[in-house]
Amino acid sequence: MAGLGGHRRRRKWLLIGALCALAVGVSAAYAVRAIIHGGLQPTDTVTLLGFPLGVVGIVLAVMALRKPVDGNDAELARGWASTLAKQVEAGESAVWRQLLGDDTRRINLAYVLHSTTVRPAAAPAAGRLTADGPSPATLPDIVTYYRSTQPLRLVVTGAAGAGKTVLALELLLALIDGRSDDEPVPVRIPLSRWDTERQSLPELLQHRLTEAYDWPSDLAAGLVRHHLILPVLDGLDEMDPLVNGSPDPAAPRATTVIRALNAYQHGRDVGPLILTCRTRHYDALTSNTGVLDAARIAVAPVDTADTRLYLANRALDAARWQPVLDHMAANPAGPLTTVLSTPWRLCLTATVYHHDGDPSELLTLPDADVLDRHLLARYIPAATRTTPNPRGYTPQDVHRWLHHLTTHLDPTGVLTAQAPRGVETTDLVLHELWPLAGRTLVRATDVLLTTLALLTTLPLAWAVPQWAAGMVAILISAIAAVSGSLALTVGIPKSLVNPLRTAERRSVLARGLGFGLVVGSTVMLVVDGLPFGLTAGVAAGLALGLAFGLMETMVQEPSVSLGARAVIRSNALAALPVGLWAGLMIGLPFGLTNGLMIGLGFGLPFGLMAALAVGARITWRYTVFLLCSRRRLPFRLGLFLDWAVTAGLMRYSGPAYQYRHRELQHWLRQHPQPPSGP
Repeated sequence: MAGLGGHRRRRKWLLIGALCALAVGVSAAYAVRAIIHGGLQPTDTVTLLGFPLGVVGIVLAVMALRKPVDGNDAELARGWASTLAKQVEAGESAVWRQLLGDDTRRINLAYVLHSTTVRPAAAPAAGRLTADGPSPATLPDIVTYYRSTQPLRLVVTGAAGAGKTVLALELLLALIDGRSDDEPVPVRIPLSRWDTERQSLPELLQHRLTEAYDWPSDLAAGLVRHHLILPVLDGLDEMDPLVNGSPDPAAPRATTVIRALNAYQHGRDVGPLILTCRTRHYDALTSNTGVLDAARIAVAPVDTADTRLYLANRALDAARWQPVLDHMAANPAGPLTTVLSTPWRLCLTATVYHHDGDPSELLTLPDADVLDRHLLARYIPAATRTTPNPRGYTPQDVHRWLHHLTTHLDPTGVLTAQAPRGVETTDLVLHELWPLAGRTLVRATDVLLTTLALLTTLPLAWAVPQWAAGMVAILISAIAAVSGSLALTVGIPKSLVNPLRTAERRSVLARGLGFGLVVGSTVMLVVDGLPFGLTAGVAAGLALGLAFGLMETMVQEPSVSLGARAVIRSNALAALPVGLWAGLMIGLPFGLTNGLMIGLGFGLPFGLMAALAVGARITWRYTVFLLCSRRRLPFRLGLFLDWAVTAGLMRYSGPAYQYRHRELQHWLRQHPQPPSGP
């Protein structure tokens, strides 16, 4: 989403930092090379050593330009909040419309206060989404209900598809519409993206602003510091996997979240928040304690009057819907009315028959299961038709691709199409999908391509002096064989991070730099019987130490706050410091003693091996998987799944994709081919 240029600003300073590091490295290399060649007076040596130090001084002066904005911080933060509110409104309005089936007509949800025994907040007994509709107008709408809650802490619970996210979005948008300059901006955060081991709640809020709304980190921190962000935390039930098809009472990540929410405060008061969770999960999780000082509401099924009103208001052709409306009025407890009492199925029905088709055919279906299957069979064509589709995905391809992905969610590998719902897993993590294309095929292709990639460095054997050509050729061939063997392994995800962002990382960088300096200097001094002297050895060791320190601090396991495709991209970038360190560690000693081409001949193959077989292992394996799946999945799989999220077929869950509803996942698993009928 377009924001204040936070990503662009970070990229600019990353480029500046890289150029500064390059300048320091080049100046140090120049000084080392000049000292190695000898023939210098002591004053010349001092001058050369001062050259890289002068460059370091210039670098520090450039980095000092990153100073915070001057002015009244609180007043500036209020202005920033107004800008953020417009961004949130624009982004969440699109999500809200998509959840309503690409329309603006709303289901007037009802909810009741759920009694709790441990420190509940004071709140009205019941409420509605809006004050309009056939139900009593004395019930408050969701904004009035929330503002009447003291303290302002609301937990929204309900069954799957009950409309919890829709209710939270309606509240979010209405709060923005009526906010004053001093009120916080509600910001929705999928809870599956909270890295509970590394982030506090304020850090999560700051991260959301920088990643989702492209805010510079210092401005985002200012908004959080001045309590101008209202967290709308969506999906507590999505944080931990099910245990035998049921919610896990232990649920370690969700339990950590509840503890963090209970500790969240503004000054001496508890911090305001909005939380959504499925009823079963919240009941299992909070058997001992829940979110304190909060009002818990339960979303009720949609009653017949509201169902009929929604369908009538959304219809493009009222005559097509009249038989269904009449039937529901006459049979308020019938199977059709019961199925349409959940907002998801009600919206699904309206979407399927929005432009064409005969809704009265629903009256001929005998029971709820047949109704479900009938609607799901028409869901993908309807979603494909109503969602912007610049890449021209067809309903048939979408169905086949999504079905193929369900086979990865079979935990035993022996599930039949008729296996009961709930036994499948739910998370589709891109770098874990490779067995779908066949383990043997992917591994063999990986070994072949990795070996060939390393063999592309063989021309270096002809570029080095003749006496070293044979050694370089043998070395490259051996490295290619080793890399091919390493390609049989899966690898661990790695992520590229800013080594200077936190004090802990800066400390690790300093330790890595010191360790690398000692090791590098020792290597340089003993390579050829102290050929350059102490000064050159230390200078060359400094380059190795910097590379080692950067590798130690810039590469770590990815956080769950990273998106699904971001894990793949970040792992590819992690290959840079790993390859740089390996290449310098091997190539620099040989390059300084025997010349540039010898250094490249020894360093480049090692660097490439480390980058492909260690640094970017999962990205490389994922790419091989896509090459092996060309007939079953689109090559740009992540782009397709992002589109499927927009179409309402999938959703994000941290670094994974999930089917929007378990019913859809189960139905797709049962149907390898798209329906042939309309």
